[in-house]
Amino acid sequence: AAARVTPAALAHAQQALRAAQHTQALTGASHAAAWCGLDGTVLMVREDIGRHNALDKLIGAMVRAKADPAAGFVCITSRASFEMVQKCAVSGIATLAAVSAPTALAVEVARDSGVLLLGFVRGESLVTYTYPERLI
Repeated sequence: AAARVTPAALAHAQQALRAAQHTQALTGASHAAAWCGLDGTVLMVREDIGRHNALDKLIGAMVRAKADPAAGFVCITSRASFEMVQKCAVSGIATLAAVSAPTALAVEVARDSGVLLLGFVRGESLVTYTYPERLI
């Protein structure tokens, strides 16, 4: 069974991710993806001008660090596309939390691939698009 997560952990992760965006602070023009523990602790962050590239860099760093994809979730500073959901699913990441909206196809792919997809994660406010039973 996929790990469950709390709105408080998601809120903590989004706040910590914003604070860890050093390139964004300098340029105002980058996206970030973070690997977070189930308590919302940001363990790893990667930034790029492209939201997909930020996620690709993060997944690569996770593989190199031998991070257990079942032991946390990914938090992103963008909307969630179906490709981003696919990358998480293939990597064994069961939860993707986005600060903005997912596309309709992202929701469909998340439902079909077992990914808990959350959007508009801002503070403890969020929208659950798939698998609401995995929120505590």
